[in-house]
Amino acid sequence: MKRITLIATVLVFFVFSTAFLQDKDYTIAQLREIYSGDASKWPKPFLDAEAKPGFKDIGYLGRPVYPESNPYSAEKEKLGKILFFDPRMSVSKQIACASCHDPELGWGDGKRVAYGHDRQNGKRNAMTILNTAFYQKLFWDGRATSLEHQSGFPVKDHVEMNQDLSVMVKNISEIEGYKSLFAKAFGSTQIDLDRIQKAIATFERGIVSTGSQFDAFVRGNKAALKDEQVLGLHLFRTKARCINCHNTPLFSDNKFHNDGQALLGSKFEDLGLYNVTKNLKDVGAFRTPSLRETNITGPWMHHGNFPSLKDVIEFYNLGNPIAEQRALKVPDSLKTPKSTMLRKLNLNLTEQNALEAFLRSISTRVNKINPPILPK
Repeated sequence: MKRITLIATVLVFFVFSTAFLQDKDYTIAQLREIYSGDASKWPKPFLDAEAKPGFKDIGYLGRPVYPESNPYSAEKEKLGKILFFDPRMSVSKQIACASCHDPELGWGDGKRVAYGHDRQNGKRNAMTILNTAFYQKLFWDGRATSLEHQSGFPVKDHVEMNQDLSVMVKNISEIEGYKSLFAKAFGSTQIDLDRIQKAIATFERGIVSTGSQFDAFVRGNKAALKDEQVLGLHLFRTKARCINCHNTPLFSDNKFHNDGQALLGSKFEDLGLYNVTKNLKDVGAFRTPSLRETNITGPWMHHGNFPSLKDVIEFYNLGNPIAEQRALKVPDSLKTPKSTMLRKLNLNLTEQNALEAFLRSISTRVNKINPPILPK
């Protein structure tokens, strides 16, 4: 009987202690010690049931893994870099991959939406290619399943590079200087679409974050984050609820969520994942972008309508309100609800500023990359 009572007492104490640790107000000094130490001892994140399957916490990113079907080689990476910067892949011979993915602009273009062929406006914000090696699907709507698969879409898109893929391959094949580059990368001078895509993917796969303040902090450098950033880290995983979608060391769950930004009935209307799957439940769902390097990859959201991080944080703090469009009638079938994980956060100004400061800590300095000399 005494043993049962003792066990019951221990269990009650454990449950109470755990609840106390989760609900207590930590000092910054305590948070600094906790988060720069063993991640298994971090406070439990505030997770909805929807976010729990397959959940992995934030942490150090590490290096990418190259697929067996396209292993890394320095020669292939060099070739991919040259192709990435070569505007002769486009029909106008004026637009390269680097036109919308500028290394000095966080591998984006700094615009709300990108300019393409004949200065046409694209429909979405050009996503950075930083850390794309860690994504399972590419583009805001996930229509590409690998970096190799992805590389052909911008070339053939009429608003982007507007080039037939077979014509692009022919044009590259006729440039004498490419033959030796392909021979070094692949063992022969043969130039085809598969090799072009593999070379570009190899280059892109190596464009990763070089080590942020956050990475240094969680690896034991307790001084890497300022007090405000430490508070922001804790809020990110708890009260601000960012961790529900922006988890894993990539700060993305690699999933698709309806964030209420389909902007139905407006000139910016975008049905997101539905355009790929044609499944009504996917209306307005977009891939969760990584928050790594978010400080240098604005403007933000798939439509690029948020010019500052403060705007984004304030929007989420309000619970992602959906603006009603009265000008155009929207079919009821398209009025899908936004994710239930989105709700008012009630963050005060100090907390919002701390969250922004933390987001800046997972960005790194832009490394200047000189465009390669193009073969002739």
